[in-house]
Amino acid sequence: MWHSALDLMLRRLLQHGQLRLSLPDGVTRTYGDGHGAALHVQLKDNATVRHLVLRPDLAVGEAYMNGTLVIEEGSLQGLLGMIVANRDDAPQIWWQRALPRLRTAVRRFSQNNAALRARRNVAHHYDLSDALYDLFLDPDRQYSCGYFRDPTDTLAQAQINKKTHIACKLRLTPGMRVLDIGCGWGGMARTLARDYGAEVLGITLSEQQHAYAQAEATRAGLDDRVTYRLCDYRDVTGEFDRIVSVGMFEHVGLPHYRTYFDAIQDRLKPDGIALIHTIGWMARPDATNPWIAKYIFPGGYIPTLSEVASAIERSGLWVADLECLRLHYAETLQHWITQFEQNVDKVQALYDARFVRMWRFYLAACEVTFRYGRQLVFQFQLSRQIDAVPLTRDYLYQSGDMPT
Repeated sequence: MWHSALDLMLRRLLQHGQLRLSLPDGVTRTYGDGHGAALHVQLKDNATVRHLVLRPDLAVGEAYMNGTLVIEEGSLQGLLGMIVANRDDAPQIWWQRALPRLRTAVRRFSQNNAALRARRNVAHHYDLSDALYDLFLDPDRQYSCGYFRDPTDTLAQAQINKKTHIACKLRLTPGMRVLDIGCGWGGMARTLARDYGAEVLGITLSEQQHAYAQAEATRAGLDDRVTYRLCDYRDVTGEFDRIVSVGMFEHVGLPHYRTYFDAIQDRLKPDGIALIHTIGWMARPDATNPWIAKYIFPGGYIPTLSEVASAIERSGLWVADLECLRLHYAETLQHWITQFEQNVDKVQALYDARFVRMWRFYLAACEVTFRYGRQLVFQFQLSRQIDAVPLTRDYLYQSGDMPT
């Protein structure tokens, strides 16, 4: 029964590509039109077959993590890329229709990231070993999309480009007070203080990120210009000339969008500018992938443009500029994957083989979704006044920052 159901599901899904699937009973079946790179996948047990039939969006990742889905020929990125490339055009099997609709319907409840829950969600991902992130990120630990001004840019250069591009949009002058919401390991705050003369308050909910950021600021001699605080964005007081937030909005949670943008409105000076850099979804609103929600980013959500814009409109802020970065995150992730694989033995020494497979699946799934799916990055430049930024974008490139 389960083998037949999986066969029906895959024949509907895989119209393009070529996949050989070896089942636990020794039978091998072929799917796709025969074009593209060859893939051979083996399923080790019948429980995996059943799980794939009932909840494929969760089961593929779990089976790969657990070693019951093994790629005998081809790559994990090749397999996931084929699935993503075929998914939009595939008719959905009747028994799989209800659960995704239910997840979408209740996504506001599953993302109710009140302060205590938000702190727990952050700790789940960002309070892993510091050594792990050093094994695949750039030296500044920029854990967000780089900006590839040239396809040959290194990862480190792309992250420098990103910080420069954002700084240009903030239109900083020395002495300005800047709030960095979700400052991560503090690299953006240190750059704005060191290179632009800003006085920066960086806030994070991660204890390990906070400790690292403090130590790096001291090492760089920036203690007089950068302060890091363990703090929720809802608890910040005072006014700021500029607000920046990179890669944090995905953790806010749909029910709290209005609160988030109201906080920016309240904390921003009348002539201030904010820059929000976030992953976005270019399709109808959808629930977070259940594997990502369970293992990687609990409480995370990728918003559509309409969901973000609606909250901004209600806050009274102006959208001074909106830029969409396409494929930059796919290229960033490819660099991360390369460095991860070069250091995979060290990752396994920190954790175990199952963790390696989990992290590999996470990076690969994100890369193919940005490359073949509907994800991209939005940069919202916001202001309280209509004339807070110049009338054209010319100012962005006067310092040498060139568009991709």
